[in-house]
Amino acid sequence: MPPPPLHFNAFIWPNGYHESGWRVVPDEARGVLGLPYYAGIARTAERGLLDSVFLADNIAIPEYRVEHLPQTQFDPILVLSALAGLTERIGLIGTGSTTYSAPWDLARRFATLDHLSAGRAGWNIVTTGSPLTAANFGLTEHPSHADRYARAHEFVDVVQRVWDGWEDDAVVGDKAGAWADRSKIHAPRFHGEHYDVEGILPFPRSPQGHPVLVQAGQSPAGIALAARYAELVFSGPPSLEAAVEFRRKLHAQAIAGGRSADQLKVLPALTFTLASTEAEAKDKSQRLEDLASPEFRWQNLLYVTGHDPDDFDPDVPFPQELLDGPAPTSGGERLYAAARERRIPLRELAQDLIGGASQIPFAGTPEQLADYILAWHDAGAIDGFTLMGTTLPYELETFVDHVVPILQARGRFRTGYEGATLRDHLGLNRPAGHQTGVASRA
Repeated sequence: MPPPPLHFNAFIWPNGYHESGWRVVPDEARGVLGLPYYAGIARTAERGLLDSVFLADNIAIPEYRVEHLPQTQFDPILVLSALAGLTERIGLIGTGSTTYSAPWDLARRFATLDHLSAGRAGWNIVTTGSPLTAANFGLTEHPSHADRYARAHEFVDVVQRVWDGWEDDAVVGDKAGAWADRSKIHAPRFHGEHYDVEGILPFPRSPQGHPVLVQAGQSPAGIALAARYAELVFSGPPSLEAAVEFRRKLHAQAIAGGRSADQLKVLPALTFTLASTEAEAKDKSQRLEDLASPEFRWQNLLYVTGHDPDDFDPDVPFPQELLDGPAPTSGGERLYAAARERRIPLRELAQDLIGGASQIPFAGTPEQLADYILAWHDAGAIDGFTLMGTTLPYELETFVDHVVPILQARGRFRTGYEGATLRDHLGLNRPAGHQTGVASRA
């Protein structure tokens, strides 16, 4: 029996997924602020027959970051909508917050992207961990981890019901009669614990039925959300053995909830640096590390784990009073565990925690990376990877030009797109509406 197909998702970040990337690339520093930067990466990913590109989102930015790396957190939907007109097949995944969005509005924005791209949209579901965000939305308090996830379940349910407000064949287009059949319109009229949503979208159901649902949380609450709703999961432990167990448990939870395991793809983050020799790749990687700022490292560790760096002194251990309570995010749990075990200054602790639990670093040749990918795939740890080149577009170009051909020659990666939508690329069913029953691959 042939192995299942590999899948790849390209993460777009300014100059690459290393804070020193912008310092070493030959590009003009402001180039990441223009559409050509994003278009070039998307076209490279499409040339490599990758499944999708992905844009994260930050709706609150601490000021320390402007000193250390480019800030280009544009609205993902606007950027991806522009890319929809500049590409033909590549999937377009963007982040949308369930904590700081309204369900009906978010449903409309992603369904719009699905229409404009002819069925290539994906929604990365996040609950937003940064407490800085609350003030940007006129709130005095950031919701707790448990509250954010409780709301997220209802939020996603509402969004799906809004997407299903029109049956697939509701549009009649009879110029002598009706444009659409009103009997095939089903307003959600949802009244739940957290949300009340009444009306239909002002346009028909989108090409994929639902944009592909994506999730990246690693806490028990995040995994439960992924098992219930997600079709693509970005997260995963950094060791092969742990990744196998993570995927097994995720599939088991999905099956227990009545889902099919083959409808949930696991593509953990893979940071990589490539060169013609292993020594050269390691030298490139070390140069990036040599240019990294320890000040950025400790501040960023706090920010990405749900804290405000301005509230901390880096030259003393992490505050005990915080360790006595729950971590605000799943990433924060790793920080708290390390801080409890090692009562050293925060600055030193941050250096020891470089990389984060959700990233798998690699430095080597294209052949070595192809071997690495296949080893993880054959072990049942992954369905593919979310590619996070340490410099962009350069590492992605090397991956497309040198790693993809190796995988194709070994019969392990597509040699052409077989369908037009992101669901086609990933082998995912097209969901039927809430009123119409069983999902199909149509």
